[in-house]
Amino acid sequence: MAISFEPKARYGMDDLLHIVTLLRQPDGCPWDREQTHTSIRNNFLEEVYEAVEAIDNADSENLREELGDVLLQVAMHAEMEKEEQRFDFSDVVHDIAYKLVERHPHVFGTVQANNEEQALDSWEAVKRQTKQQETFTQTLESVPKAFPALMRAQKVQKRAAKAGFDWPEISGALEKIGEEARELAWADEHHVVEELGDLLFSVVNVSRFLKIDSEQALQAATDKFIRRFAGVEELAIERGIDMQSASLEELDRLWDEVKSRNSR
Repeated sequence: MAISFEPKARYGMDDLLHIVTLLRQPDGCPWDREQTHTSIRNNFLEEVYEAVEAIDNADSENLREELGDVLLQVAMHAEMEKEEQRFDFSDVVHDIAYKLVERHPHVFGTVQANNEEQALDSWEAVKRQTKQQETFTQTLESVPKAFPALMRAQKVQKRAAKAGFDWPEISGALEKIGEEARELAWADEHHVVEELGDLLFSVVNVSRFLKIDSEQALQAATDKFIRRFAGVEELAIERGIDMQSASLEELDRLWDEVKSRNSR
């Protein structure tokens, strides 16, 4: 039996929630009604990353669509909780609105914040209080392990710095990279993973000092590698060079040629 539904020229938030409810009903969509929080976990991540890519590309048209996809994920998860009578979408809306008011005492209260740093300090102070984080270690442990590794490392380091656990200047962080690189070079098979992790952690620390997002920096470096690799492959094809059988020295010369062209 088909679900009774009257299409509209323009839909609102209530319509989206109603549509999701219909999709999850026994006579709704076979795929939608079988989904769980776990089964669509990665879908959520993918939609967020696609929205982020639209932001990076300054693509407003695509961002509009991707934000809708993210909102659908929120509506789906809220609907699943509603079915179990634990909470619904209105509770989600209430909670975030309440949090925004509570964590902005410098806007909705009497706390003073004259710049971005003071505003962030005000937010963090309220957050520690409401989450009953009595130690700095608890603030570090609260950084989600589901974060991308570079992002998590940078956030943990930033919170540790709030506790005063930090280099006084960037030179100490830079020297640490050399130290960790040497330890990696000397590491045996039982410690190489640990030492590689320490090296990466040290590099992230330098990015924090430079106020550079390490995740974005690595993404940019990867994009650059792909562009230069494409240039190497193009030259190899033009000159009849088989990349798979060519020597590393020959490929390295092509790489330097591409790099030289791009730097002009």
